[in-house]
Amino acid sequence: MSLRKKKREMSFSSRFCLIFPSEAFFSFGISDLKRFQILLFFLQKTSPSVVYIEDIELPKTSSGDFSDEENAKIEGTGSGFVWDKLGHIVTNYHVIAKLATDQLGSQRCKVSLVDATGTRFTKDGKIVGLDPDNDLAVLKIETEGRELIPVVLGTSNDLRVGQNCFAIGNPYGYENTLTIGVVSGLGREIPSPNGKSIREAIQTDADINSGNSGGPLLDSFGHTIGVNTATFTRKGSGMSSGVNFAIPIDTVVRTVPYLIVYGTAYRDRF
Repeated sequence: MSLRKKKREMSFSSRFCLIFPSEAFFSFGISDLKRFQILLFFLQKTSPSVVYIEDIELPKTSSGDFSDEENAKIEGTGSGFVWDKLGHIVTNYHVIAKLATDQLGSQRCKVSLVDATGTRFTKDGKIVGLDPDNDLAVLKIETEGRELIPVVLGTSNDLRVGQNCFAIGNPYGYENTLTIGVVSGLGREIPSPNGKSIREAIQTDADINSGNSGGPLLDSFGHTIGVNTATFTRKGSGMSSGVNFAIPIDTVVRTVPYLIVYGTAYRDRF
């Protein structure tokens, strides 16, 4: 059996669904295979930091009140990641936009994740801060004494076109899906949810599909270098075309502390 075929039959951690963009990734020798196993270890360590977000809408009863959450309708799903051990979660603004603009009190946000012991739990996500200009939002969950595992932050100012990158998220509800690609471009400009421009976006061919939004884009060390946010889809399919974008982590690092403390970005305070 060829080495390539053996690699195709490798049993990876059941916590991940691995999607490779091309056969080229498998064209490596034994030393590279060892390097890949080390990489997988980093990604396994990152997985507990990634959360699954459900937007739900409570239906009205005959009396005009909202019913309990058991009868709730799932309006959309997305991803996010643990920012700190206090329970702050970073995601995209467009993932929780319905909750952010809810005036009737019918919207809820459920955040599902695992703690440091590997125990999965789900909590209500409460909005702490919003920055639609950069398509960023911060939620807060009650940890109730659980220890959370924040992501390891990297930097985006020294990225190079062609370097490997990895997206973790929950496309179509499939939790902890890992897609692999490269940094395809830097300094891109993409539209924000409120019609403004997000500058310095990272372009990647790592698949980002519906439900990936808000999840981390990682480098080869498992460091978060961006927040997955947008994709060009194939016409009529809704599937990623391979032209995908992430908000650079340097923008996130500048913005999130203000969202946690003030609820808005720095520029919005004046």
